[in-house]
Parts: sequence; C-alpha cells; structure tokens
Amino acid sequence: MASIQQVTGGWILIALYAAAILFFVIRGAMRTKNMSDYAVGNFNFSPLFVGLSLAAAMTSAATFVINPGLIAAYGLSGVLSFGIVFPIASLVSLVVLTKSFRRHGTNVKALTLASWIGTRYNSKGYALFIGFLSVLLLTFIVLILVAITKVLSQALNISEIWMLFFVVAFVFGYMMFGGANSMVYTNTMQALVMVIVAVVLISSGYPYLKDGLFSFFDKLAAISPDLVKPTNPASPLFRDLFEIIVAQMIVGVAVVCQPHIITKSLLLKKESDVNKYLVSAIVIQILFYSVVFTGLYARLTFPDLTANGKPLGIDGVIPAYVVKIFSEGWVAISIGLIVVLGLVSAGLSTIEGLIQSLSTTITSDIIKPLFGKHITNDRNYILINRLVIVGMAIVSFLAARSQLLHPNLSVAIFAQNGVYSFFSIAFVPIVFGIFYKSTSRNTALTGSLTALIVYFMVYYIFPWLIQTAGVSIGFFDKYFTGKVQNPAIAAASAIVVSVLVSLVSYYYFRKSNAEKLNLSKNIA
Repeated sequence: MASIQQVTGGWILIALYAAAILFFVIRGAMRTKNMSDYAVGNFNFSPLFVGLSLAAAMTSAATFVINPGLIAAYGLSGVLSFGIVFPIASLVSLVVLTKSFRRHGTNVKALTLASWIGTRYNSKGYALFIGFLSVLLLTFIVLILVAITKVLSQALNISEIWMLFFVVAFVFGYMMFGGANSMVYTNTMQALVMVIVAVVLISSGYPYLKDGLFSFFDKLAAISPDLVKPTNPASPLFRDLFEIIVAQMIVGVAVVCQPHIITKSLLLKKESDVNKYLVSAIVIQILFYSVVFTGLYARLTFPDLTANGKPLGIDGVIPAYVVKIFSEGWVAISIGLIVVLGLVSAGLSTIEGLIQSLSTTITSDIIKPLFGKHITNDRNYILINRLVIVGMAIVSFLAARSQLLHPNLSVAIFAQNGVYSFFSIAFVPIVFGIFYKSTSRNTALTGSLTALIVYFMVYYIFPWLIQTAGVSIGFFDKYFTGKVQNPAIAAASAIVVSVLVSLVSYYYFRKSNAEKLNLSKNIA
C-alpha cells in the first residue's frame, strides 16, 4: 500500500499531468472542423514528433505493465518471446510496410485502415466488413484501462472500480474533442516521460545485477529452475520454441496491421519525412521494448508473487513493484511518482490512438455508408463521432470491470484474442495490396475470410474437440489442454493458412486472366 507521501505527491503530479493534456486537447480541438481533421489532423507535424507518437502508440501499457507481469511469472522464456523475437519482427515489418502503405493512403486520402482497404480494392462492402471487425480492437482498450487502473489504484490507494470509472470518464471525455491535432502532441509528451521511466525501470534492477548475470540467474533459479530456461512447459504461453519464436515472429510481423499503428504515417505531409519518422520511432521503440526485463526484477522482489500475504496477480506485479522499491526517502518517492506517471503515459499514448482510429472507423466506415443519405451536413459527423466515443466508453468500462473482478490469468489473454484475430484478418489485404499490385478483391477477401474462420476454429473449436470430445488434432493437442489458450497459436495458424490460400487464389486468377487475354487476342 502506498504511503501518505506517495498518495499526496501522486495526486499533485496526476493533476498537473491532466492539465497539460487538456491544454493540448483544447489547442487541437480549436483546429478540428471535420472528420478529416479529427482523423489525420491539419497541422504540419514534425516527423520527430510523429515518430515519438508512433513509438508511444506501439508500446502501450502491455509493454510496460502486463508483459513484464507475465515475465515475472514465467521467466526467461517470456523475455525471449516479448523482449527479443517480437520486437525484431515488429520493427522490421514496420519499416517494410510503412512506405508503401502511406503512398497509397495519401493518394486516395484514406482516413482509416478500412477506407484504405476499401479504396485499394474498389469495394465499399470490403471497407464495411473491415470496419465492423475493427470493433474487436475494443479488447485492447480494455487491457489498457485495466493496466492504468491497477497502477493508479495502488499508487493512490483507491478502489479499482472507482479508479476505472475516473480513468474512463477522463480519457474518453477529452478524446471526444482532441483527435489527431492534439494526439501527436500529447503522445510526444507521453513518449518523453516514457523514455525517462524506461531508463529508470531498466536500471532499477542494479542491486540484483551488480554481482553479474550468472549471480542474477542463480537467484532466479533458486526460486524456480523454470525461470531461467529458454522454454517453460508450465506456462500457457512459452511452452516450446514454436510458441516463443515461430508464432511470436508471425504475430510480430502482423501486429503492424492495426489502425493506430500503420495509419500513423498518414499524419506526415511530405514523403521526405518518412525516413526521419521511422528512425526516431525505431530508436525509441527499442528502448521501450527493453522494459519487459523489469519483470525479472519484480520476481526477485516478490519470489512467491504475493505482497502482504495476498496474491498479486500477473496484472498487479509491476504496479506493486514500483510502489515497493520507490517507497523510502523523498528522492525515491519522487522517482516512483515519475515512474507511475510513465506507466500511465504508456497506457494513454496507445488508448488515445485506439479511440481516435476506432471511433473514426465506426463513424466513417460504418455509420456514413449505412446512414449517410440521411446526414446532409458533414459537420454532423463530428457530433456522431462523439456519441460513438460515449458508446465505446460504456462498453469498455463494463468489459474492464469484468476483467478486474474475474480475470482469466491476465487481461492480456482477453485483449490478444480480439487484437490478434483482427490483424490476422487484415494481414492479407494489406500485404497483398502493397506488394502484389494486381491482387483482386476476391483474392484479398478470400484471405480475410480464411483468416477469420481459421482463427476462431483454432481458438474455440480445437480446445472443445480436444478437451470435451476427446479428439486428437496432433500438433495442436499440447497447446489446448489447459484452461488458458494462447491467442498467438490461433493467429499464427490463421495468417499462414490465409496467406497460402491467397497465394493460390492470386496465381490462379492471374493465370486465368492471362489465358482469357490471349484468347481474346487470338480471336481478334
């Protein structure tokens, strides 16, 4: 439990932080006149600012709070997965996909990922399909709300449910008016705080590391030998190298195919800014990804994952670690409060992007195509967008409350199930749309539908067949025998199968079209 000094200092710092956010929101709202302004802004943003905004948006509370908690529970196997394989795959994918995606998105004035896909394949129906599926990203918003709530409730000694209510009211409230014009600046401010906090958290393990790495690993092994092994058969996420490397690499490549990440480059006004944007984002992102190592320090601090005789729960490990190690002396308390602010920033930076991109998608890609003929004034879409955000706030609060009261291992599982299924479905239309210029709508849609079917079959049907019906599925048996399922297995399966099916479709239709063209020439 936080001390009186920590609570008092926490309230003061949070109040100042909230005031700074509101300043940028008001400044941005004054320039927001329509949905285009809300979605991509009308400022000439610095590529450095947009790069920092991307790094902050990619990181989220999962990297600073949730994933280190999983690493605290399962050890080095989690570090290999979340701290090495996933970062390498996601950053390489970011560089490869960004330039081509931006080039097409700028040409067609795309505001969202769904509109990009719709214009790329000349299909309003496809855009509507992706728009509806984008609602799955609400699960990621729930993860961030849970993480922020855990951090602030421990730092300020407030009930989790009441803290959740305040967080939802504040964040969704200011996002009703801010949009891209304010988000780049709030994200930049948050990223700068996160840089400081990342350095503090990474260096906070010095007392455990001062005797060398071998001593460090010996201390972990004394708690449990599984904590220092490259695989952890007792975990639901890091059981073998397929889960840790292969599945996570596929997920890392595909994770860029999320609206709040891949559309960030559309904020740049000049093509010459793209390289500066990517360099700044990648350098900062590498630092942020390194924060997951904090989970190992937390496990040494709480060997049995309890505090004051009570189980911490995976989502509560890092908040408890921060409160504990920065609790003695005014210098330590001050640093601890800045760390709390950084953990909150990690959540806000991503949740802002998710609220902005998802509300824009619902307004522009669902409501406008279905009911646009009844809405004659474009300015009315700003009001509609705000009502959409209110609806998102209500749904997110109820789902986050459920996760706080009844978690299934970690809110990460709930969030990954929604997010992984979405980018599995979006992967083929984006990648084929960028690298295979003649890809038809039918080929892309076949890939999306295949991914949709395979993902939910693997995640829901396979466990039922194995656990309830007693049917063996061979390779998948060991991954679906427990209570908790790993969404990365379903996502990797869906992406691989959908890509193979789409390649067959692509080359079949290309050959068929070529034969028809030759036939018509011969007839002529």
